[in-house]
Amino acid sequence: MSFLDGLIKDPKYQNTDPRKPEEVSDPGIIISPDTRRENRVPPGQARTKKWPVLDAHGAPPIDLATWTFEVDGLVDKPLQFSLDEFMELPPLKVYSDFHCVTRWLASVKPEAKFVLALAYDYGWTTNVPIDYFLKEDSLFAFLHDGAPIPPEHGGPVRLIIPQLYAWKSAKWVKGVRFLAEDQPGFWEEGGYHMRGNPWTSGDGERFRWS
Repeated sequence: MSFLDGLIKDPKYQNTDPRKPEEVSDPGIIISPDTRRENRVPPGQARTKKWPVLDAHGAPPIDLATWTFEVDGLVDKPLQFSLDEFMELPPLKVYSDFHCVTRWLASVKPEAKFVLALAYDYGWTTNVPIDYFLKEDSLFAFLHDGAPIPPEHGGPVRLIIPQLYAWKSAKWVKGVRFLAEDQPGFWEEGGYHMRGNPWTSGDGERFRWS
C-alpha cells in the first residue's frame, strides 16, 4: 500500500486488484465477458481505483415519491413503473462494475434497432444499439455492492452498459425509447461516437471521426 492510499477516504476506493472472474463463487451471478479479457483495461485507458463522479450538469433533483420509469417507442405496449413497482421486478446479479440490478420485460417490435435512454438530467439522453442494450450484462442498476446507488452516481436507478464507454450508461434514467433509426444523444450531438466501443483499434470509438 502506498502512502497516498492511506489518505483516501472514499469507502469505494480499491486498495487491491479487482477480483478475477474465477473467484466469483456464486453460480447465479452473470459474469460480464470484458472481465475475462487478459487485459481488462481498454486501449488508451487507465484503471481508476476510485468511483469517479462524471456528468454533464450535476445530480438533478429527483422526488422519489413521483419518480417514474417509462418504456415507449417501438413496443407493443408502452410501460410505466413507479419506483416501488420497479424495485419489485425480478432482480439479477452481475459481476462487472455494478452488481445488484434488475430487468423489466417488454415486447419490442422487430424493427427496433436502437434505444434512446432518457434521463432526469435536464433532458439528457444517450443512444445505444439494441444488440448492446440487450446483452446479458446490460442492466438497470439500483444497488452497488448491496447499497443503494447515491445520487452523485446516478441513483435511484441508472443504466449500465459494461461493454461500451461509460457515457452510454445513463445516470438518473427515467425511461427508454425503442427506435428504428439511430438518434444522437447529448454527448453524441457534440461529436462523441454513436456506438462507443472502447475495445476497437487505437483508443476505441471515442469520437465520430475516430
